[in-house]
Amino acid sequence: MDHRPLHLLLVLGFSLALWGCTTPPPPTSTAPVEPAAEIAGVRANYPPGAINEDITQDNIQQTICVSGWTATVRPSTVYTNGVKKKLLREQGLPVADAARYELDHFIPLSLGGHPRKVENLWLQPWEGRWGAKTKDRLERKLQALVCSGAMMLSQAREAIRTDWISAFKKYVGDPEPTAVEPVD
Repeated sequence: MDHRPLHLLLVLGFSLALWGCTTPPPPTSTAPVEPAAEIAGVRANYPPGAINEDITQDNIQQTICVSGWTATVRPSTVYTNGVKKKLLREQGLPVADAARYELDHFIPLSLGGHPRKVENLWLQPWEGRWGAKTKDRLERKLQALVCSGAMMLSQAREAIRTDWISAFKKYVGDPEPTAVEPVD
């Protein structure tokens, strides 16, 4: 019996799993970016977003408001790295620049965004005034408002979906990013 095809599949699977575990941390950049150009570029790349239909206003205290809950629905690194490479190619970006981008859940998991639907995933630069570190601050603020009862889940999702930059200015105020760990 010829075991070569099985051997190749095992090697390929192991290689993908290993590659997913070795993604380098995002680089830091000190280059200034023109805010108007950056905002236009970010808004042009908004995906449609997708929500997890299992997350509703009625069950937020048992789901998104529970510390650590997003880890229970976050897709594997193998899956997200594959989507990231696909989006890089589709957007004409070099795969070598992968570490400059976060594969972000546009509607964040912390607000019941869909974890695996491609229409909820986008490449967002890590750095810059409107990079992933800034959006993460908005996501935490909106989640806190939703979990405290100060805002409806649907309102928070819509704020992100329609114009997260305007939502940041409204709910967070300070447009300058600070160094934070990604939550989504």
